[in-house]
Amino acid sequence: MRFMVLVKANKESEAGVLPGKESLTAMNKFNEQLVKAGVMQAAEGLHPSSKGARITFSGVGKLSVVDGPFVETKELIAGYWVWKVKSKEEAIEWLKRSPFGPGAEIEIRRIFELDEFGEDFTPELREKEARLREQIR
Repeated sequence: MRFMVLVKANKESEAGVLPGKESLTAMNKFNEQLVKAGVMQAAEGLHPSSKGARITFSGVGKLSVVDGPFVETKELIAGYWVWKVKSKEEAIEWLKRSPFGPGAEIEIRRIFELDEFGEDFTPELREKEARLREQIR
């Protein structure tokens, strides 16, 4: 099963403060362990919300766009991983080894697999999805 591991933003990340050499080195070491174990599938850091936008849909073709920054830092994400692990508990065990310090907040969310969508995800839709995923690769 796959999990998205969401690294919550804080005041520093929202201010655009980049991690220093020590933090980058520690995170790189942790990422190497994830890769060697076959856990990591993707990982990226995100720019602060001041460089982003929120789009709200109010109907077909109707949307509003609000440029960042956004007020509630606790609701924002500074980066993410996608991990392939056997269970939520395994993901938590990996996080226990991470170099995050006091106050860091991480959220883990299981990613839906295609076979979990049931019979409404018809063979035709599955085939189209498989073609799209192949194009992405």
